[in-house]
Amino acid sequence: MRDEVKCVLARRALVGECPRWHPTERALYWVDIYEPSLNRFDPKTGENRRWVMPERIGCFAFRKAGGIIAGMQSGIAFVDFDAGVKVRRLFDLAPDNPESRFNDGRCDPGGRFWAGSIVESLDRRVGVLYRYDPDGTCHRMVDNLICPNGLAFSPDGRTLYHSDSRQDYVFAWDFDAKTGGIRNQRIFLAMDMTEGRPDGAAVDAHGYYWIAHVNGWRVARYSPDGKIDRTIGLPVQRPTMCAFGGENLDVLYVTSATYPLSETALAKQPLAGSLFSIDVGVRGQAEPFFAG
Repeated sequence: MRDEVKCVLARRALVGECPRWHPTERALYWVDIYEPSLNRFDPKTGENRRWVMPERIGCFAFRKAGGIIAGMQSGIAFVDFDAGVKVRRLFDLAPDNPESRFNDGRCDPGGRFWAGSIVESLDRRVGVLYRYDPDGTCHRMVDNLICPNGLAFSPDGRTLYHSDSRQDYVFAWDFDAKTGGIRNQRIFLAMDMTEGRPDGAAVDAHGYYWIAHVNGWRVARYSPDGKIDRTIGLPVQRPTMCAFGGENLDVLYVTSATYPLSETALAKQPLAGSLFSIDVGVRGQAEPFFAG
């Protein structure tokens, strides 16, 4: 049944985030930012394997060379986990500020890694959207953000989307896939915080933007011109991010969080922190790997 929501992994994740479908392994990887851990969920067996991380991990992308590139508390790093977790640091975020960390991120179609930084207090416009290139250079692309989120790219490679979860906007930029440059910022969505704030997102093969409405008990699909197309209710207050997976990329996976809900709120939503799947009837895009 289309839009039927299924709990495929019952967990009490603190902040489940960054679901990523691995096309050859046919498995979904995801993180729990505050546990902190990297996880691998096998939809055929229901097994979830967990790697404990040495620090908070907000986002990651698979590497063509193997392992992942990750946006972590201290900065950007390569992480290999075949024989234990091995971290090789690439870019230091803010060595003098332990409250800083990376949040949402992913690779663009050219294999560059984009990640947004925050401070945990979420009370200052000090967040930055960075682009880390395969040649080892790191670029500040967007400044004056509070909580960068919702990063995604259109199927034609011409538009970059990202949100600020504390300003309740989703922005769109003209994107140059050859150079990784962006220009012409505009507001794509102005969201009502009473319906949930904009969190993690994905774009399907038709160019529609799917986003988790954190605190809004839903995910929603928006057309390329910013009009609401579909809303799907969830049994959890804090859905955090959605991603397409499955052999045909036609299953929408959604992570969720328990933090910072009260015990009273959690008692009303026993599946908070779990992983969900939805048969949405449309296909997504394959996730680009980091080119380095």
